Amino acid sequence: MNFPPRIKPRRLYPGDTLGIIAPASPGNAAAAQAGINWLKSQGYRIKTGASVHQTLGFLAGSDELRAADIHRMFASPEIDGIICLRGGYGTMRLLELLDYDLIRANPKVFVGYSDITALHLSIGQRTGLITFHGPMAASDMSRGLSEHTGSAFFRAVAGNRPIGRITNPPAAPPPAFITPGRAEGRLTGGNLSLLSATLGTPYEIDTRRKIICMEEVGEAPYRIDRMLTQLLLAGKLQTAAGLVFAVCADCDGDEDEPDFTVDQVLQERLGGLNIPVLYHLYFGHTDEKVTLPLGAKAILDRRGLAVKETVTIA
Repeated sequence: MNFPPRIKPRRLYPGDTLGIIAPASPGNAAAAQAGINWLKSQGYRIKTGASVHQTLGFLAGSDELRAADIHRMFASPEIDGIICLRGGYGTMRLLELLDYDLIRANPKVFVGYSDITALHLSIGQRTGLITFHGPMAASDMSRGLSEHTGSAFFRAVAGNRPIGRITNPPAAPPPAFITPGRAEGRLTGGNLSLLSATLGTPYEIDTRRKIICMEEVGEAPYRIDRMLTQLLLAGKLQTAAGLVFAVCADCDGDEDEPDFTVDQVLQERLGGLNIPVLYHLYFGHTDEKVTLPLGAKAILDRRGLAVKETVTIA
């Protein structure tokens, strides 16, 4: 497919109005309110979409309602940025329902991770909009963001200078290389399950000359091996400029069962690609996380990952 020119969203300012939506699974009402209260304490006004208050089985309302929420938030001149409530499941069901021309015509900060990966990929590849793989209202902001996580979030969505070096929390070890080297490319990626699920569809991830960021939660090492193998068989990882794998939350399985560790799987599956591979970066389903601007120009070198440009406009 022919990819559209890249678009940077307007950065967030104190007093802006943020739209909160639940494009995947329903959220806990108390956690949703706590997240909204935290955002208000940071100086933002809040409007919630209809999906925030809906439950339909494992979905936050019907597909049509959740897609309409996305459209309303992007189209409304009152909304300055959009933050997802939580992940779960359901965003892939929306991809054929979205009006990408409407989104392209109304670029805004859009934040989420986990199941929101499908929206990051489809919006980024069809509109050119830089979107943000970062903390969500109920999943993260309900507990308040740590200094490290909060600083990374606001530097990405409200900053007016290049993000620069992406670092781990001060108390954590720095990320390490499976394969050292240097690479430049635009960031893409997200949750590994969603990346592999897009294969064979019109929305599959484009990895050519990209730096692919991958994270996962609660998956046994053999499942991670299977998903990486699927991406390898599809030729997706071989065409990348570089790879970044997050600290994988709750993925090493039962200590009483003989198994490979996640690190061993990553070493074996990714170590022979002859491209830089960085791992143990905090950007996924961990309490601490950085915000990654998907679509932005980045660089991998001996010091790790850095975003080399401003990712929003004034």
